[in-house]
Amino acid sequence: MSDRRLQLDVRVVGAGLLGTSIGLALSEKGVDVSLDDLSPTAVRLAVDYGAGRPATADDRPGLVIVAVPPDVTARTVAHELAAHPDALVTDVASVKAGILRELRVLGADVRRYLGTHPMAGRERGGPISARADLFLGRPWVIAGHDGISYSRAGAIEDLILDLGAVPVEMTVDEHDASVAMISHVPQLVSTIMAARLAAATDGAVGLAGQGVRDVTRIAGSDPGLWVQILAANADPVAAILKRVRDDVDSAIEALEHPDAPGSRRTIADLMGAGNAGVARIPGKHGSTRRYAQLVVMIDDTPGQLARLLTEIGELGVNMEDLRLEHSPGAQVGFAEVSVVPEAEAPLIAALTGRGWRIAGAS
Repeated sequence: MSDRRLQLDVRVVGAGLLGTSIGLALSEKGVDVSLDDLSPTAVRLAVDYGAGRPATADDRPGLVIVAVPPDVTARTVAHELAAHPDALVTDVASVKAGILRELRVLGADVRRYLGTHPMAGRERGGPISARADLFLGRPWVIAGHDGISYSRAGAIEDLILDLGAVPVEMTVDEHDASVAMISHVPQLVSTIMAARLAAATDGAVGLAGQGVRDVTRIAGSDPGLWVQILAANADPVAAILKRVRDDVDSAIEALEHPDAPGSRRTIADLMGAGNAGVARIPGKHGSTRRYAQLVVMIDDTPGQLARLLTEIGELGVNMEDLRLEHSPGAQVGFAEVSVVPEAEAPLIAALTGRGWRIAGAS
């Protein structure tokens, strides 16, 4: 049994990706986790994977975690507050202000409710995709409100810390505005770009490289879930999209008249603003430090990537990030390795000396 902070029995409502992942992580800590879901099959799967046990009518949880779709979160939280009058209830939905408003309309006892949101997930859902380490090192927002005391809410922070996540305190409105910017609008932009590929020629799609893969990576997300999320956070998302639209309109105007005075500067300014924005995204350990990249060509045969990573370690270089790319039909792959700038030149020299081919290196 692992050391843990949380000293309460936990009830998880919703045996999907997040609920099952929470159950897996808490069960590994020795917490008694009971699982409930409208789908008996989902509960059985989650139990089989080790996320807890089926809930019973005799359970007296101290903490209830609601992990259901956003459009039924408030009603489910209200039901759990009524059914377990001694329990603290939280949810992990990706929007917060609307849920709190609905709970107040329903007359729920929000003195025992505190909404949270783990900034973690996967493109695929369901209990079979769950992982006990899903939350490690990830921000987990605690969306506070005036109706609950911090002493009562302490168990929420214990839960987050036990799951290896990093607690971040925000108001419900701050949370919704923040996730509109860093999650909801990027999802829409990725989806809109990917939709253009449906009408692209086979020849164009065959040229797909890492750029289009990066932009469209999250476009395979569940449409039904995202309709709920976007509808629940519509105003902040629409406000940001209007500013994106203004930028796109400026780019269109400049490209339609590329020789007009100021057109090239408009494009350059947009690109520069993008550089400034991406530089603000925290990297490893929350640092905004920029890294150097070198692209290593790897034969598409078993064991080559493992050999490269082993040799980088033997050279005493700490790899900050890694991205892989394959070209259709090619028998070679490309590993883009990120390192601190001062390590770039020595690493290129050392890998070249060991027979590795570095793209762009002479």
